[in-house]
Amino acid sequence: MELTNKHNKGALDSLFKLGEHKTNVKTEMIAGITTFMTMAYILIVNPDILSATGMDKGAVFTATALSAAIATFCMAFLANLPFALAPGMGLNAFFAFSVVLGMGYSWQFALTAVLIEGIIFIILTLLNIREAIINGMPMVIKNAVSVGIGLFIAFIGFQNAGIIVNNDAVLVGLGNVKDPGVLLALAGIVITGILLIRNVKGALLIGMIATTIIGVFIGKAALPTTLVSAPPTLKPIFAQFEFKQIFTFDMLLVVFTFLFVDLFDTIGTLIGVSTKANMLDKDGKIPKAKQALLADAIGTTAGALLGTSTVTTYVESASGVAEGGRTGLTALTTGVLFLASTVFAPVFTAVPAQATAPVLILVGLFMMSPILKVNFDDFTDAIPAFLTIIMMPLTYSIAEGLVFGVISYVLLKSFTGKAKEVHPMLYIIAILFVLKHAVG
Repeated sequence: MELTNKHNKGALDSLFKLGEHKTNVKTEMIAGITTFMTMAYILIVNPDILSATGMDKGAVFTATALSAAIATFCMAFLANLPFALAPGMGLNAFFAFSVVLGMGYSWQFALTAVLIEGIIFIILTLLNIREAIINGMPMVIKNAVSVGIGLFIAFIGFQNAGIIVNNDAVLVGLGNVKDPGVLLALAGIVITGILLIRNVKGALLIGMIATTIIGVFIGKAALPTTLVSAPPTLKPIFAQFEFKQIFTFDMLLVVFTFLFVDLFDTIGTLIGVSTKANMLDKDGKIPKAKQALLADAIGTTAGALLGTSTVTTYVESASGVAEGGRTGLTALTTGVLFLASTVFAPVFTAVPAQATAPVLILVGLFMMSPILKVNFDDFTDAIPAFLTIIMMPLTYSIAEGLVFGVISYVLLKSFTGKAKEVHPMLYIIAILFVLKHAVG
């Protein structure tokens, strides 16, 4: 048995180059589990959102899990990067509330738009256009994106916990700190913080488990009544496309919006998390960026076929990176858990939002350090960096943070005699950003 375990570890080491990345099987698997636990909420939220269009909720649950597994496996084996993918938040809301309920189109029409988007992304990736966009981003923006994502992911955590709530007077405000759920989340932050200070391996995961156990005792988490259940069938939504309106202006507008948000959310996430993990090479490039983007494109295409909205790289991957995940073994572990979730859904959905929120909040802290690399004495760097950082949480969008950062960077450099510092690709991106908002 011991020889078999050593052989398996050796095979994984060889496949994912663990030694080269200064990591090991245990670290990678803990990182993968942590990533899954912080993004497992999508298994609950995505079916809730898409079912508003009339789609079968159970079928969407299965499609969500399977599309996440397929895309994350692609990330593991094609790119050997520790990033996980799943149907994206924001994109699913646009799918349901804008395209279907707002514009009045069928969910089959929206799925067709997602399919077209995925195919276009595969083509753009194979032509290296998406990779060129990433490589054209200056290091100051890459560093700012990491920090902005940190604030964004912490903001999501505070909201999920009920610590921050909607407030009509000032947009956001402090929630009810006497509420047991809020107190549970605050306790989770303290517990996880103590574990981190004491350098406990797997602190984020242990913190989640401990917080969930406390939640059971105070009535904020329920033990599952059953451990295993058969996955709902995909039949009601599988390959349900509607091609008769693919050449309409509305289809063009919908596909463009999907393309825009997915492209720059994914680019922002890859840049931000890679920067935090010190995975960029000496030229500031993401290793195997093309393969990572291809995994994203394949995931979106497969997701449309299965019956769900756009699949994208998840910012919650930062939680696994924070636990030491550096290779595709982290992604493989997360993908396996997404597969397992199709039959163990009662177990995975028992973890309350108050238990995952502390992890998101503390991961936000981990992602702040690249701000030290921003030269605040040079305002042509400092202003774009600041706008990138602040606009991500305020607009609730990684993509919009990039819009403000890139456009301001191009304008400030161009009008202060520093145009040579701007990569030619960045001018094209800035023009596209302006056009997108002018048309939108």
